[in-house]
Amino acid sequence: MKAKDADILILPGLGGGTENHWYRRWGSRIATATIVEQDQWWQPQPEGWSARIREHAEKASRPIVFIAHSLGTIALAHAAPVLTGLTVAGAFLVAPPDLETRLDKVPDAAPFVPVPRDPLPFPSLVAASKTDPYASQEATADLANAWGSMVVDAGDAGHINDDSGHGPWPEGLMTFTVFIHRLRQQAP
Repeated sequence: MKAKDADILILPGLGGGTENHWYRRWGSRIATATIVEQDQWWQPQPEGWSARIREHAEKASRPIVFIAHSLGTIALAHAAPVLTGLTVAGAFLVAPPDLETRLDKVPDAAPFVPVPRDPLPFPSLVAASKTDPYASQEATADLANAWGSMVVDAGDAGHINDDSGHGPWPEGLMTFTVFIHRLRQQAP
């Protein structure tokens, strides 16, 4: 699969990110990408975010590939049950936070606890940093295992956002390209 063969839905994290954030940059450069904008970036509610994700997914005319960052990854896990009947090819999940043990760092995300741990009903890859202040490697590996996701080590990359120096994040784009190519190979 190539990006042009999919409707790519980008799910930002808490606050929606700056224009310099890698996913906003990707969203402006990938022709088939749409950023799913939420009404309440700083007062998130799982039901509202899930409904918005479903609304965008229903408009897709090609297989859907999600790109999610931080709280956007958790929002997708909450939304997965309402995506039944839609053609979701896969999800590229970056820096999921450990809300169970580090909620003090993101108290606005409290409505998303407990984090769904059911296997995602589509192929997924988690890209995570060794030095993410919002999740330990162990917690990320445990969550990825619960979701049935492959894990890619992003190295010493903080929270993989513009604050940690990952505005364009070309390494992530290469990883996403490999992931989306593998989705084509996995298709029946």
